[in-house]
Amino acid sequence: MEPEQNLNAILQARREKLNNLVEAGKDPYEVTSFDKQNDIKDIVDNFENYEGKKVKIAGRVMAKRVMGKASFANIQDENGKIQLYVSRDNLGEEEYTAYKKLDIGDIIGLEGEVFLTHKEEKSVRVMSYTLLSKSIQPLPEKFHGLKDTDLRYRERYVDLIVNPDVKETFIRRFKVIKTIRDYLDHQGYIEFETPILSTVSGGANARPFITHHKTLDLDMYLRIATELHLKRLVVGGFEKVYEIGRIFRNEGMSIKHNPEFTTIELYAAYEDYHAIMKLTENIVKESAKSACGTLQVTYEDTDIDFDKFTTISMLDLVKRETSVDFNDLDDGQAISATKKLGIEVEGSPSWGELLNLVFEEKCEDALIQPTFVIDYPVAISPLAKRKPSDKRLTERFELFVLGRELANGFSELNDPIDQYERFKEQQLAKDSGDEEASMMDKDYIKALEIGLPPTGGLGIGIDRLVMFLTNSSSIRDVLPFPTMKPIE
Repeated sequence: MEPEQNLNAILQARREKLNNLVEAGKDPYEVTSFDKQNDIKDIVDNFENYEGKKVKIAGRVMAKRVMGKASFANIQDENGKIQLYVSRDNLGEEEYTAYKKLDIGDIIGLEGEVFLTHKEEKSVRVMSYTLLSKSIQPLPEKFHGLKDTDLRYRERYVDLIVNPDVKETFIRRFKVIKTIRDYLDHQGYIEFETPILSTVSGGANARPFITHHKTLDLDMYLRIATELHLKRLVVGGFEKVYEIGRIFRNEGMSIKHNPEFTTIELYAAYEDYHAIMKLTENIVKESAKSACGTLQVTYEDTDIDFDKFTTISMLDLVKRETSVDFNDLDDGQAISATKKLGIEVEGSPSWGELLNLVFEEKCEDALIQPTFVIDYPVAISPLAKRKPSDKRLTERFELFVLGRELANGFSELNDPIDQYERFKEQQLAKDSGDEEASMMDKDYIKALEIGLPPTGGLGIGIDRLVMFLTNSSSIRDVLPFPTMKPIE
């Protein structure tokens, strides 16, 4: 970083340049537009089509070398960078003198001729230029040295300018979201927008953000899922629905968690969790091909093959990894078995809660390649349909990659009586202090009483998927503006 006194001097010098421009009637902020006709990347990639021709480009000055009567600079637009050749002979004395006063970071528009220098550098010979915006805050030293991750996340606008790879991450993110949307549209799904504010928090086990509506004088919750509203639409007759949108959870932060994040949730009438698993696999494969051009990607030195998905039940996985067969245990035996594995047990958890606890503590990290873990306990799946063959379990799956949950889906519970009883259990847990338990949603129960057809549902964490497809170690790397604690 620049020493404070030097930084203040630079800021003052740039402000003085701005003041001089304003006094001379050349206030750059009064310029309202520029007729940008060409893309720098296109010029560079198709140089043979542009050489000797006039172009009109615009962008940010990223480097500048003044050498008497002629100078060189680099200009960068959204997609690329190119060298400029600027001379007094082409601009005239007055404009060339003004050009020499430009700063790194200034945004200019220019007209010029494309040519190749004697060092075979693709360049533009500037015939005229316009200062479009004055940068009065200097870019980081050396203009490519913004390495402090905390500062990068706080000042993403600077990060995007000086670290081109960051821009590529967000381009891939756009491709993933577009691919998912196009794929589902082609499959006959309809995209909806459901409320972000609600008087009931539900659809997942998570602590919500609470706000207050002044006019109605009541507390409201930022949604923790889009599930319950989307399934109301299925009740209403829409057979395939989805939403790509923001979810808010008032929980811990880590390299895998941000308080607000993006999901895709979808619901398909007359389908079960097996059909939804196949759909999930297809979505992930299409996303990988779109973002990476291949189904084989590398994440943090581990090769992941998105062309091969495996499936295993939670019971079988726990037995494989711990040699404990929960299928033969009652609640008391399950507590003893869990403790013998060195896992701390609090209170009096149920068989299903213990099975899931062992799975989380002893099995998740073993799931490196794409793996569907299926048949979750009822105790932790309040919205999933029970398995006909084992009422302790549900027709639910989660997709894991490198020990991280990537997707969650199930055959939706459409029995209003069963759903009401599960909501009651969740509400009791919430009343007892469990801030992540679901609330009773009487209107949703009424919707189920009207009749929800057999339905399969899915939720995919877009941010985590993008992390895998961009080799990003932190969720903050794939969010343009991650949540940050303010600097005091």
